[in-house]
Amino acid sequence: MAFPKHASESDIFLHSSFASRFVRDSLPRFSVPQDSMSREAAYQSIHDELQFDAVPKFNLASFVTTSMEEECNKLIMESINKNYVDMDEYPITTDLHNRCVNMIARLFHAELEENENAIGAGTVGSSEAIMLAGLAFKKKWQNKRKAEGKPYDKPNLVTGSNVQVCWEKFARYFEVELREVEVREGYYVMDPAKAVELVDENTICVAAILGSTYNGEFEDVKLLNDLLLQKNKQSGWDTPIHVDAASGGFVAPFLYPELEWDFRLALVKSINVSGHKYGLVYAGIGWVIWRTKDDLPEDLVFHINYLGADQPTFTLNFSKGSSQIIAQYYQLIRLGHEGYGSIMENCRENAMVLKEDLEKCGRFNILSKDDGVPVVAFSLKDRRQYDEYKISEMLRRHGWIVPAYPMPPAAQHINVLRVVIRAEFSRTLVQRLVFDIYNVLLELEKMHTPTIPNNIKEEKMMLIKSEVKKSAMDAQKEVIVQESNKRKKIMAS
Repeated sequence: MAFPKHASESDIFLHSSFASRFVRDSLPRFSVPQDSMSREAAYQSIHDELQFDAVPKFNLASFVTTSMEEECNKLIMESINKNYVDMDEYPITTDLHNRCVNMIARLFHAELEENENAIGAGTVGSSEAIMLAGLAFKKKWQNKRKAEGKPYDKPNLVTGSNVQVCWEKFARYFEVELREVEVREGYYVMDPAKAVELVDENTICVAAILGSTYNGEFEDVKLLNDLLLQKNKQSGWDTPIHVDAASGGFVAPFLYPELEWDFRLALVKSINVSGHKYGLVYAGIGWVIWRTKDDLPEDLVFHINYLGADQPTFTLNFSKGSSQIIAQYYQLIRLGHEGYGSIMENCRENAMVLKEDLEKCGRFNILSKDDGVPVVAFSLKDRRQYDEYKISEMLRRHGWIVPAYPMPPAAQHINVLRVVIRAEFSRTLVQRLVFDIYNVLLELEKMHTPTIPNNIKEEKMMLIKSEVKKSAMDAQKEVIVQESNKRKKIMAS
């Protein structure tokens, strides 16, 4: 029962939230309260409740960056009150945005002269970037069909069934038929040959994914480009390609520089990438880049002048913060090719260590590829006693968020556990995760061992311990040795 108490003079001067009346009242949930509270009490109450959220670093479900350098955090706070659309008022911020567009376009091998400006825009994540790219393809296709006197009311888009939900949103919101190539067991990305078979004169583009959210795998954009070139030549169409590089756009250039997936391929007309994933910026920033100015129809670009100067804009929203744009520029110049390369290599090596340790226990099939986004996707070989969802649930008790989910239709009988290896996920944490996975397996084996004669039961438990517990102990030993070495180095210095 609550016992209301009016604010006293001591409340005003006693600077302790826990000594105030506010700890006796629940925070408002549905209506704005009548009375005010002190800023200290408001902060403390919200801060305390937020402690029940997961620790972002241990959220292995997310591709989104959760840690940045303190200098970049300072830049973010210094610019958090700037509205990016006020381009005339904040010309330096606008210039930093344009520098990012140019740097990313050249990273993706756009054919630009030395001082030529690239065509692109900062967006609120890859979702907005995909919407803009899709609209550009639809408008360009419609304009061409109108000029030829042909129907332009039934556009379609070809993708794999493994696409992120934002593609389904685009198709539904902007009335485009979504034609999906079904994945199959053992092949969890879009088959380029089957994708080209679905293309017809109403196809506005084929969308390829550089880094599937299901298992991190790169789709074969080069093969898609070659097959589509042949079909275009035979049919007289000019069906283009968009590359959804939300996850892989900041990985492939540094780990696989020879891989052809970007503007080096003739039919790739636009690319999106998430700055807040392996671009290493906090959530809220994406980028869309067009091959040339001709690939972005001019009638989609708005020119506004009520903020002090003519401002061309092509976005779905208007007001947005400048912080993430500035943070992206910081990362690009701070890290450069050398820094991004080192970080991506560390991520790949940590992913390989996790994969190898999971293989050692003999309980899992690995569904991710060695070449791709640093993700480890794995499923149980034997689901008779427990499944991937139970493992995911029990790992939460250790603080880990490891998602379990079914593969897309046609392969949805396969459940997957997925670990995203981000820049801030160290080798020590990888080994701690392995240790906890092994312990969870051991717990589940004990829980599901049937009541049987002691001699048989003991024999089975010996096998379990030899395969699982030993691996868990080895992983723990590695953690202890690493920590010991760190302490020795500190003492020596």
